[in-house]
Amino acid sequence: MPADLAVIGLGPLGLPLAQAAVAAGIATVGFKTGPEAGSLSPAELRRMLSGGFRPATNPAELGRVRTAVICAPTPRDADGGLDLSQVETAARALAAHLRPHTTVILESPVHPGTTENFLRPLLEEGSGLRAGRDFHLAYSPSRIDPGNRDFTPANTPKVIGGLTPACTESAAAFYGRLTDKVVRARGLREAETVQLLETNFRHVNIALVNEMAVLCHDLGVDLWDVIRCAETKPFGYQAFRPGPGVGGHAVPQDLTGQGARPLRMVELAQQVNNQMPRYVIQRAATLLNEHGKSARGARVLLLGVTYKADLADQQGTPAQEIAIRLMELGASVSYHDPHIPSWSVLDRPVPRADSLYEAAADADLTILLQQHRTYDLQGLSVKAQLLLDTRGATPTGAAHRL
Repeated sequence: MPADLAVIGLGPLGLPLAQAAVAAGIATVGFKTGPEAGSLSPAELRRMLSGGFRPATNPAELGRVRTAVICAPTPRDADGGLDLSQVETAARALAAHLRPHTTVILESPVHPGTTENFLRPLLEEGSGLRAGRDFHLAYSPSRIDPGNRDFTPANTPKVIGGLTPACTESAAAFYGRLTDKVVRARGLREAETVQLLETNFRHVNIALVNEMAVLCHDLGVDLWDVIRCAETKPFGYQAFRPGPGVGGHAVPQDLTGQGARPLRMVELAQQVNNQMPRYVIQRAATLLNEHGKSARGARVLLLGVTYKADLADQQGTPAQEIAIRLMELGASVSYHDPHIPSWSVLDRPVPRADSLYEAAADADLTILLQQHRTYDLQGLSVKAQLLLDTRGATPTGAAHRL
């Protein structure tokens, strides 16, 4: 049975797009580019299947759609650049079956110029077709915010940039079926650079507030109260909050490896954010010392080991480095997370606490790394011997805040 849409890459970018398309009544096939897997409950999967979603294992099915969206992940490679291997896999699979008049859209996070200089040649060489003449080619930065109940694909504006004006309009016509508003960029590079700006904006501002957290602790200032007051300003300010590190799939980018001048703010932001797990360990060791205990032999309970609250995704979670550093100090580490039934660090399983309150009462130090909705932080602050809150989630005075 033919489908209107092929989503190529069923990870954290592709799966939500496929869900949104099915909800909009668009018959959709999904094609994996690697071992990526999104998190769907059995009920969600049943709804998608009944709504017209079909997992595809035969690449030939990619040639029977009107629109193909590549959502392959682009993780960091060994040199710190973006690994485009799964984008290449997706392009080659699609190109072998690409038909005239198909609209091909890239949503993967990439450097400006990638759609035209990397993806386009793969599609043209593999298909014998010409982009902009025989098929449409466009880029649209993914704006998926996993777990966000307020902003969904339906009410989040979509930016579109095409190789030609006709490419832009074709992609806009597709996304107009999913979202209330489509924003047309001048072209491919402008749309790609939107993604660059949005991602780096987040990382730079998180770095600023992380530095403020360190400064305010040194000065004896309550940063969380500072943020509470500052966010009442109705213009010129957007509230960001510190944390134990930055995780997720949207990695900060500078273009040094692309022959462009480095984005110095982004480089510095990465340095600051990458230091936060070490700062958490420093604070943890100091707290233990102040209470007459050494990190060596201390029982430390980590709460929430995912990169984001209320999700099971551990991509880039700072909990991994924090656990490693605690183990290096000789601490006995355990964890609790309602979304993660088992967890390993350095190929060693970390003991999982079954009873949260009992584990917190038994631990010398409990560190809140992620504020899952199911956590009763008031009760936890009473039960824990010593609680370090890296999210500012506990009541004022109930814990030691980052």
